[in-house]
Amino acid sequence: MPATAIRARQASVSALRWGRVSVMGALAVLILFAGVWGSWGTAQYVMLTKGRERGTVKVVRCAGDGCTGAFRPVSEGARARDRVVIDQAVAVRRGRTYDVVVEPGTDRVVRSGPAGILYAWVPLGGALLLASVVVAGGMRLTRVAWLLAGSGAVLLTGTFLAL
Repeated sequence: MPATAIRARQASVSALRWGRVSVMGALAVLILFAGVWGSWGTAQYVMLTKGRERGTVKVVRCAGDGCTGAFRPVSEGARARDRVVIDQAVAVRRGRTYDVVVEPGTDRVVRSGPAGILYAWVPLGGALLLASVVVAGGMRLTRVAWLLAGSGAVLLTGTFLAL
């Protein structure tokens, strides 16, 4: 085989490798961005509580995917409400009282405190696990993949234990 053919083959293999790593890197970044985007919808209320209505809700009734109860304010400027809705997926039990933050302009509340923060970032935990598979398989960066998978597993396990 002539030397030019060998160099051409090496160049094409390098180009394919670079293309694979680029595409898989872009896919991993897209997955992580989607995880942050999915988490931020709830996390902004839980993490940036200054100026928001904070209080407690005692759950009195659960039906479907939500539970209802009375909101009692603890922050200045918050007003009491007879009925607010909290997602039942947040490990909510009837008869218990939870610290919550009201989503502005709605009668929906989200859990606050450490459990609420961890729960808000669950989509990112799933994205970290999924991105680790892409990074390991497509980019062949096993150490980075283990770091991503470990971070996702710690986040999801911490959420499970906190709730």
